[in-house]
Amino acid sequence: MNHTQPDKAVSYVTALQALKDDDRLRSLKPRAGIDFASNDYLALASSPRMKRAVTAALEAGTPIGAGGSRLLRGNCEEHETLEADAAKFFGAETSMFFGNGYVANFAVLTTLPQRGDLLVLDSLVHASIHEGARAGRADVRENQHNEPQSVEDTIRDWRSQGGTGRVWIVAESLYSMDGDFAPLESLIAIADRHDAFLMIDEAHATGVYGEQGRGLTARYEGRENLVVIHTCGKALGAAGALVTLTRVLRDFMVNRCRPFIFSTAPSPLMAVAVSEALLILQQEPKHQQRLTDLMAFTHRRIGERGGWRASGSQILPYIVGDNARAMTLASALQARGFDIRGIRPPTVPAGTARLRISLTNNVSEDDVRALLDALAEETGDRDR
Repeated sequence: MNHTQPDKAVSYVTALQALKDDDRLRSLKPRAGIDFASNDYLALASSPRMKRAVTAALEAGTPIGAGGSRLLRGNCEEHETLEADAAKFFGAETSMFFGNGYVANFAVLTTLPQRGDLLVLDSLVHASIHEGARAGRADVRENQHNEPQSVEDTIRDWRSQGGTGRVWIVAESLYSMDGDFAPLESLIAIADRHDAFLMIDEAHATGVYGEQGRGLTARYEGRENLVVIHTCGKALGAAGALVTLTRVLRDFMVNRCRPFIFSTAPSPLMAVAVSEALLILQQEPKHQQRLTDLMAFTHRRIGERGGWRASGSQILPYIVGDNARAMTLASALQARGFDIRGIRPPTVPAGTARLRISLTNNVSEDDVRALLDALAEETGDRDR
């Protein structure tokens, strides 16, 4: 008896068509135009100094690949040097180097919170945090974005329902799609009040904020109840992520963290690049200052035009709302020479499709003026 086999790809084709119908179909595009899209905030990705450091390491015999996990032969001197330097730089007891921020968030949240604990996530945290929380053993609840009282209420409600474990509060110091800042002081106070841990993702703040780019958590680093993720692939111009934490938590991660134990270690050359980036932050404050000045200039220009509230950071969301309109506007600006990308759900909440305009040292004040003029012309709002 012959049975017709269904096309194995039908379900995928159907899913892709549904995305297209909702104006949410994604595709890869090469980089082109003036950079208003990257997270290379300090323009260190093309730093001659970092290139020289990596070249010198290669010539001195540093391998390209680690050749194994950190618990096998993959634990290189370059990794340990970076972790020691990073702990000192950020003011923490110890640090751990991971291949990227996604893995770092996933690793922490699937290892440190235990069964019977509670994870309280800000509703707008990174996808990697949501994924790590879902894959972990703790109970998971969301609080309203940037609302400390919502965090407090969530914890009390969980306790009233019989929750007895440790609480973990998770937030970003600077949110990647809205460009707004977390109420860190209030979150620290809540964590202390409830004997909770606080995990902060500094992905978009490391290198940009704080003395010498130490981030928005700099004044709190070293606390026993604080774990911080410092991404290396954004303002630091390299790749990877550093987790700063206490020695006890680090030892637990080394022994129990599956993404750490069963992954080949990051390239030792990347550890060299990150180490050099940390030195640049300390020795060349001009990079951080130039971006600070560019942010101030851009915020003033937006304020003078009216009709658009700047975020206060280097991340400037221009809310459009409709998916198709957002992508049409992005395409129009790309055609005029600006690399700006449209952001649609599920990356952002439904009905809030937007342009994510990113300020970096790859652009000038003249570039900003030209972009704002082009945006006003394309939207028909000359006041913007």
